[in-house]
Parts: sequence; structure tokens; C-alpha cells
Amino acid sequence: MNLFFEESGDFKAGTVLTQQGEAFQVETLTGKRSKVRARDVLLQFDTPSPGELISKATSLSHQMDVSFLWEVAGEQEFGFADLGLEYFGHVPSPEESAGLLLALASAPIYFHKKGKGRYKAAPAEILKAALAGVEKKKQQALLQAKQVEELKAGQLPVSMAPLVNQLLFKPDKNSIEYKALDTAAQELQTTPARLMLSVGAISSARELHMNRFLSVCFPRGTGFPEIAIPAKPQLVSADVQAFSIDDVTTTEIDDAFSVRDLGDGKIRVGIHIAAPGMGISPGDAIDKLARERMSTVYMPGDKITMLPDELVSEFTLAEGDVRPALSLYATIDTADWSVIATETVAEAVPVAANLRHNDLDEIVTEENLAAGLGEYPHKKEIQLLWQWAQTLERGRMQKRESFGLRPEQNNRVDFNFYVDDETVTINRRKRGAPLDKIVAELMIYANSSWGLLLHEHGVPGIYRTQGSGNGWAARMQVRMLTHAAPHQGLGVDQYAWSTSPLRRYTDLVNQWQILACLKHGVTAPLVAPFKARDADLFAIVSAFDAAYAAYADFQNIMEHYWCLRWLSQHEARKVQAVQIKDDLLKLVDIPLILPMVGVKHPRGTQLTIELISWDEVDLSVQARLLEVSQAVLAVDEDSDFEDGDSIDESEQVVEQVLSEESDASTLAIITDPVIQSNSDSSTSAL
Repeated sequence: MNLFFEESGDFKAGTVLTQQGEAFQVETLTGKRSKVRARDVLLQFDTPSPGELISKATSLSHQMDVSFLWEVAGEQEFGFADLGLEYFGHVPSPEESAGLLLALASAPIYFHKKGKGRYKAAPAEILKAALAGVEKKKQQALLQAKQVEELKAGQLPVSMAPLVNQLLFKPDKNSIEYKALDTAAQELQTTPARLMLSVGAISSARELHMNRFLSVCFPRGTGFPEIAIPAKPQLVSADVQAFSIDDVTTTEIDDAFSVRDLGDGKIRVGIHIAAPGMGISPGDAIDKLARERMSTVYMPGDKITMLPDELVSEFTLAEGDVRPALSLYATIDTADWSVIATETVAEAVPVAANLRHNDLDEIVTEENLAAGLGEYPHKKEIQLLWQWAQTLERGRMQKRESFGLRPEQNNRVDFNFYVDDETVTINRRKRGAPLDKIVAELMIYANSSWGLLLHEHGVPGIYRTQGSGNGWAARMQVRMLTHAAPHQGLGVDQYAWSTSPLRRYTDLVNQWQILACLKHGVTAPLVAPFKARDADLFAIVSAFDAAYAAYADFQNIMEHYWCLRWLSQHEARKVQAVQIKDDLLKLVDIPLILPMVGVKHPRGTQLTIELISWDEVDLSVQARLLEVSQAVLAVDEDSDFEDGDSIDESEQVVEQVLSEESDASTLAIITDPVIQSNSDSSTSAL
């Protein structure tokens, strides 16, 4: 005797070996012996053989018209044997019964299973909807196959054109377009991003990196809505002729300086900071825009500003105009360059000139300053500021050493990126040049002074601190707090970001707090926009940290990309590099750091390497070592680094040299050591 039975959802046939009550021992077609319960048996038959039954039943099931079966079945629940009699018009043979059962089981849209061998025809409405769904899936499969073929042929399907960024960066993996893109990429043995580049959906690797960043940080685009530009406040005009010092590409000019001779060896130095805080109010429409962005985003050849261009143009310290400013005046005795008194004033400042590094760096050198050589605008004022800046630096270094840190080294080289029509120029600039140092030292002085002012008034602010904690890593970690604390790396007792309010939201917040101190004095803690332990202020600190880190990562990626473009432009193959740490090498001509596994030499060892290939999409470089020089070069990393320390543990180097007055992100070195450079700045970010 043979059985046709159901086991684990499958239909099988076999020969009965033994029977014990309601259980059969059956040998299936594969030779496997199974225990089958009587309740699972659908047919008992002597002929044909189990193998022949399965073969004939399968063939018959494929020939049956399922639609006709559905019409014959009616609306009531039925057993397959009953339907077989109706369908065939006679008592069905075992193979016909088995074939009918296979047909019913293979058409779940038409027949709903109710038990072993029992079914019920689907209602007409449900069947109609199900068939429509099947047809839809069929058409989608055909469309997907067509899109796959188009992509493989180098053509972008029309329906994908508006979805390129979504498909690459935030895909709906159930969509037809994504499945087609993924399938085509797999068949071509490439990645979706490279495939999109090959079919022209994205014009270049630069656009790919840019769009990836925008999809995360600017999903609604980089444009600003229409806004009403606030009126400039009515302020007393200062009796100064201020001048700024910036890179040629800088448009958000936050800071300027003035020097006035008071006689008897006394001078009055003015540090003037643009004051958008006098036009923007906490909680207004512009504030919401700035708070959403938190900072200007920099990259070689471009930037995404924190504030609308129209507002920046009204408050930037532009040459030939009188602009609102928050001014810190320091009265100095030039006999020993000590500060006699300071004063903070909200006023209108006449800006006489916007000086540019590109015009002055080769003239304003330490040698020329010492000898009084060279002719350039505001020469006398710059000479005085240079002498004060050196005094400020010496004072900070003494303070830094009192914290247990070694003096900083200014033997590094910075790089500026300039992009013109997809051609990049990368210029080297020695760290610590006089104009750099003047800007850096005076900004550090202003940030420290205004941090003290907030502290003395009992008004919270946003401070950068460094030095608390146990162990080297903990001591070197730079944190943001809402109360004053030392920044040991800079060598100051407090450091509140306040000098870049056009470019950083933290500085705008601190400017509001400083203005409250000026206006309300001892009552400022009661009326300042942000009170002590203000949850909103903590939220700003947290959001700023996250945004600033993301922007710095993006700046590093874009600078890495432009370094690879520079290699292509110069067809660079054999290049010079320096060992900086472990397996990391740094090219001499451009700020590109490469990992080379197994290449370990003393820090500063000069190497010659061959660049085999580089990839602008994944930003990778393949290189091999050619030659090791006996010369050891000075490594342009901070002297406080030890071989076991990570590069991102000494932000004091970043802030000491340029403070934050660069138009580039000063956190570039903190988040990713791949690139060390500056894009839109008066001094390098690193």
C-alpha cells in the first residue's frame, strides 16, 4: 500500500512498510523512512507507484485551469475529493486527486486553506483585489528589469532622475528604483554611487561628496527664506580708523583693529567685533535660522553661511563703511607692554581698510618688522600690534607652563586651498607669521577678557575649557561649559568664544550675554537672554558640538578630495613624505596624510613614495615606499604629542595659533586627521 500525505507543508508519497494503529512507517522516494500519522494521510493507493503518482500529479496540476476550478468550487468549504468528482465528472484516479490537490495548494489567491485537504474559494472581491496586486507586481518586475537593463547600458532611467540623492543616501529599499539600482550594481560588480556617476546622474565625485553631506545636514537645501533685514542700531561713532586682516576670500569679516596714540608712551588698542547681536534678537526669525545651522560650513572654493548674505553684508566690517561693533579697548604702556585698563563698548566703528594676507604676507615679515622695512597700509599700527602680540604670547606661554604643559612649537606649515573652475591651488604658509600671530593673540585676549567679564557679572556663557581630569587624554580634551574654567592649552584662565558672531552661533549667544552685561550691569543675571543653569543654553552647547563636528568632517573630506585633484593636475607619482606617527605619512607639498601599513620609522624621517593610484570616490590612495632618507625633518605636530597620543588630543595647537578667527572650521584636526588645512580663512585652521 502507498500513501500520499502532507508533511511540514509539503506533499509527499511513499510506500507503507508497517502500520501500528494510527501510525504508518513509510519509505519515501528518497529512501528516507518517516513516521506518518493517519490524520496526515490524504490518499491511500496501490497503483501507480509513489514516484509515478507524483510525476503524473504534478503534470496534471500544471494543466488545470485554476479560474475554472474557482468557478466550480462555489462558495462553501469543500474537500478536494468532493471537488474532484465535480471537476472530472467521475471518481478521480489517485493521480488525478493528487494533481487536483497540488493545483489547489498552488493557488492560495483563489483558494483559502481550511484544513488537511479542505479549502474554500476566495470571495470575488478579495480575488479581484489579489489578482490586481499580482498584476501590479508583475508590471513592477518588468519595469525593474527594464531599469536594470538601462543602467547596465549606461542610461539613467527617467523615473530615477529626481530620486538620485534619495537612492544613494536615504533609500527606500522596497522601491522599484532602489532594487533596480542595487541589482544593476551587483551585476556590474560596482557600487550604486559609481554606477550613478557612470550614467551621468551625478556629474563628479565632488558632487557626490557634497550631496551626501547636504542630504544629512541640509535636507531642505541651503537657501534661506525671505527675511526682513533688521535695522542697524543707532550708536555713537568711535573716533578710530579700524582695519581688518583676512584672507582674500573672506567675506564674513568679524574682527578689526585700531591703534590710537595717547601720548606719554601710552596707546589704546581697539579690538572691534562685528555685532549682529544688536540686530538679531533671541527667538526671532533670523535667530531660528542661525540656530538651525549653528555655524558656517567651509570647504575649498565654497561655503554655506550661517546667516543670510543680505544680513552678513549689513553687519560685516566692510571697508569704507561704519558698522555696529562690540569693541574691547586696552590701554597699554609701551614701556613694558602691560595693560593699564580695559573697556568694552557697543558702538559704531568706521572701517578704513580690509587688509588681505595675499597682499601683505611677503612684506610683513618678522625681519621687516624688526628693521622697519616695507611700505603697506597701517604700517605703524601693525608694528605696535606685533610687539603687543609677542608680549601676550609670552604671557600665555608662562601661564601654560604653570599648568604643567610644555611650550608650543611654531614650526608647522599651513596650507590654503583656492579653487577656480575645478582647478585647485594649494599654497603653503608658515605657521606663526606676524599677521597670523597678531590676529590670533588679540582674539585670544578678547575671548579671555570677555569670558572674565561674563564671570564677574554672574552671567553664564559658552566657554572652551581644557585641563581638568586625570591622565593625558583627559587633560587634553577640550570641552564646552557654561561657566568659566581654565583653558590650559591656551594658557588662559577662561576662554569664551565671542569673536566670530557672523560665523558661529556660540559667539552670537555670548555676544547677547555681553551686551546684557554692558546695558544692565549688576542686574544682568536677571535680564540676560540666558540665565544660570538654563536648559536652553545646555541644548545649544550640545547641538553646536554635534553640528560643528559634522561640518569639520565634511571639510576634511572635501580637502582630501581636492588634494587628490591636485595630484591629478600635477600628475604626481613620485612624491616626498614625512613619517609623522606609527604608520602615518604626510606629504610635503600638500596636506595629505596617508596610512601605509608596515612603514614605521622615527618621527620626522623623510621618505620618497610612489603613488600608484588614487580614487576620488572613496578617497583612497595606493602607494609604495621607494626610498628612506637619512634626514629627519621637524614634524609639524604639537610638541606635546607623544608617540602614543592621538592627533586629535591637542586642540590647543589649533586655537593658539589662530584662535577661531579663521573662516575655516577649527575642529578639523579634532575629528579626522586625514587633512590639515584651511579653505576660507585669514589663518590656517591647523
